[in-house]
Amino acid sequence: MALVRSANFNLFVEILVRIALVSAFCYMESMSPFVRVIHQADLEAEYKYPRKESYVPGGMLWVIVLSVPCALSLLAWAACNDCSDALEILLAWSLALGINGVLTDIVKLIAGRPRPDFFYRCFPDGVETEDLKCTGDPMEVMDGRKSFPSGHSSLSWCSLGMASAWLCGRLGVLSRGRGRGLRVVCCLAPLVAAACIALSRTCDYHHHWQDVLVGSILGFTTAIFCYRQYYNPLSSDLSGVPYVVSNSNMVKYMNGKSDVSPIKGDCKEIESTPLLNGTKKEDKWI
Repeated sequence: MALVRSANFNLFVEILVRIALVSAFCYMESMSPFVRVIHQADLEAEYKYPRKESYVPGGMLWVIVLSVPCALSLLAWAACNDCSDALEILLAWSLALGINGVLTDIVKLIAGRPRPDFFYRCFPDGVETEDLKCTGDPMEVMDGRKSFPSGHSSLSWCSLGMASAWLCGRLGVLSRGRGRGLRVVCCLAPLVAAACIALSRTCDYHHHWQDVLVGSILGFTTAIFCYRQYYNPLSSDLSGVPYVVSNSNMVKYMNGKSDVSPIKGDCKEIESTPLLNGTKKEDKWI
């Protein structure tokens, strides 16, 4: 089946939007945050945790974040023979990640909250100066002022949250496939992985718990919001079906198929969508 969006000008606009979001994200990554005043008492009480290596380094995080949509798209295309779904999940994920990255950086730059290990970023030798002027690497000090919210948390919950939503829709966990424990576990697995990545940021003292909480909420909310821009509700019988597919079937009805009613026709059209391989048979995912 040809991609429904392939000859659509809207696809070109979608790509431009993502290029703009990625460009804005990359630019803000290099910007300096607001330099918040830190009192000496707070510096020693809240920001004097030891410096440790990340349990989930940035490189590993990006591998996880970028591999998830590719895996889902490949699964939709190869296992389900559904090119439309393969494209729509990439569009939903890329929009969510772009918006999430920009929002996260905006808050980081405005808040300028120091990380828990800021003291040793500012004074690597552990000796404070009288005017509390940092003597450490300027880049490390600047990064040390970007604690709120947690980028690791927002990115992991955004990407893996999108994976959870896609699986939930495909497997009908909240609709036609209720009451099946294995499906529930499959949907929750990405969220557990995202939670582990987020919580690791408090274990290596790179973030406060508030940073992790807000970052996780931001990432997951963005993922669900963007998922719903391209897919039907998770609680409906059309869960897992992209709007571009269900809407095209509605257009067929509106163009004069008088023998098909809006209600009864929907069920027949669902059975003939690419998601169910064009034949009236049981879902592969059941």
